[in-house]
Amino acid sequence: MKKGLMVLVGVIALVVLVLIWGVSSYNGLVNVEMTVDEKFATIDTQLTRRADLIPNLVNTVKGYASHEEEVFTAIADARAKLSGSSDMNDRIEAGNELDSAISRLLVVVEQYPDLKANSNFIGLMDQLEGTENRLATARMDYNAAVKEYNTKIRRFPGSIIASMFGFEKRVMYEAPASDQDNPVVDFE
Repeated sequence: MKKGLMVLVGVIALVVLVLIWGVSSYNGLVNVEMTVDEKFATIDTQLTRRADLIPNLVNTVKGYASHEEEVFTAIADARAKLSGSSDMNDRIEAGNELDSAISRLLVVVEQYPDLKANSNFIGLMDQLEGTENRLATARMDYNAAVKEYNTKIRRFPGSIIASMFGFEKRVMYEAPASDQDNPVVDFE
């Protein structure tokens, strides 16, 4: 009888340990997943802040460069796409389109020295630069959180819990291909 009781206690202890490990692993994965979501929300906030700054910047530039309608249209379209995007991948794509449109706007600005001296424009550019810096930091933080999350869901034994409860790999925030090309500098 004592031997049977010892085996039963041992089995119960093993089941309890496995349950504790499972719950702990699950909760750890949930925490890391929530961190990824939080980091993406920070990117989203900065993208929205930047999108809100753009109309003021565009209106300031329009006064000097009213014939650059293609650039203004591209910015308006990219902002609309960012506002209307619903999931993470769409927001990333829309943010990249807005990056490209802003780059084209800044090329236009270079052609107007009076504009670059305008105090409203200077203030807006300072705000935009600060937002871009915060956005770059948020993207790095997001990618670090995604790396940690993806590592946890792929490592054994956490991968068992991840597959049981549907934790899926997240994508890193990558720069668009156009940003990876070397810029051409022409002093002529």
